[in-house]
Amino acid sequence: MSTVSENKSPLTLAVQQLHPAYFALVMATGIVAIAAQLQGYHAVAMGLGVLNALQYAVLIALLVLRGVRYPRTVLADAGHHLRGPGFFTLVAGTSVLGSQALIVMGSPRIAVALGVAALLFWVVINYGVLTLLIVKREKPEIAQGLNGGWLVAVVAAQSLAVIFALVARRVGVEWHEALLLLGLMSWCFGGMLYVWIISLIFYRYLFLVMDPGDLTPPYWINMGALAISTLAGANLLAAASLSPLLLELVVFIKGVTFFFWATATWWIPMLVILGFWRHVVRRFPLRYDPLYWGMVFPLGMYSTCTFRLGQELQLALLAPVARGMFFVAIVVWAVVFTGMLKRLRFTLAPAAAPSIIASKGA
Repeated sequence: MSTVSENKSPLTLAVQQLHPAYFALVMATGIVAIAAQLQGYHAVAMGLGVLNALQYAVLIALLVLRGVRYPRTVLADAGHHLRGPGFFTLVAGTSVLGSQALIVMGSPRIAVALGVAALLFWVVINYGVLTLLIVKREKPEIAQGLNGGWLVAVVAAQSLAVIFALVARRVGVEWHEALLLLGLMSWCFGGMLYVWIISLIFYRYLFLVMDPGDLTPPYWINMGALAISTLAGANLLAAASLSPLLLELVVFIKGVTFFFWATATWWIPMLVILGFWRHVVRRFPLRYDPLYWGMVFPLGMYSTCTFRLGQELQLALLAPVARGMFFVAIVVWAVVFTGMLKRLRFTLAPAAAPSIIASKGA
C-alpha cells in the first residue's frame, strides 16, 4: 500500500512520471560514441560506450519498476498520441546499443543479443501502441496530437535494418540471407512510414498555426529519421555481396539512400532557422527537457551516415562534413548531458533533506 510520503517522494514520482521517450538518451549517446569511433577518437568512443551501457541498464530497471508499480500509467502512456510513440525509443536505443557494442567494443555476441531483443520490442510496441491509437474513440486534432516524435517509429524500423546488416557480416553464411532480407524489409517499411508521417507533419507546418511551444526538440527527428535511413542503406550496400537479392538491388539502394541523405541535408538549415525563431525571436526559454535527446541523436546520426555514405559511394568530399557535424554533435551532447545532471540533482536533492534534518535533531 502506498503512503502519502511515498507518493510525494521525488524518486517515486520520477519513476511514475518517467517519459517513455527517455531511451533517446541511449540513442544519442550510442550514436555519438559510434561517430567518435569512425572519426578515430577511440578513447572517447569507449568512454561514451561504457556510460551508455550503464544508462541503458538504469533505464531498463526504471521501466520494469514503472511497469510493475504503475501498469495503468504505462498503458495510458501507450495510448496517448504524444507520449505513446516515445516507446519506440526503447527499440531504437536497444538497436543503437547493439551497433555500438559491435563497432566500438567489437562484441558480435552482445550485438546479436541486443538485435534480437530490439526485434521483439519492436513487434510488441509497433503493433501494441499503433493498435491502441487506432481503436481509441477519443482522438486529438492534428495540432494537439502530432509532433516530430512520431518519426521515432521510423527510426526504430531503420535501427533494425542497421543492426541486421551489421550483424549479417559477423555471423555464419547460413544466416546471411535471412538477416539481410529482414534488414531490407525494415529499410523499405521505414522509408514508407516516413512518407506517411512527414506528410502530416508538413501539413501541420504549413497550414496550422505554430506557436514556439509547438516546435519541440523532437522535430529534429524530421532529419534524424532520414539520416538513419541513409545509414541503413549504406550498411545494406556494404553487405550486398552476401545476398543475391541485394546484389540485384544495388543500384536501387544507392539511389534511394542518396535521396534520403540529400533530404536530410535539406532539413538542417530549416530546423536551425525554426530554432532561431523559437528561442531568439520569440524568446522561448531554453531549459533541460528529456526530449532534447531527440535533437542530439539526429546530429550524431547525420555525422555517422555521412561518413558511411562517403565510404560506400567513394565521395571523399563528404568526410569533412561528417567530421564537422561530429564536433557539433558531441558539444550539444555535453550541454544536454550537463543539463540532465543538474535536473537530477535538483529533483533528488529534496529526498536527502529529511535525513539531514533528522541527523541534526539527533
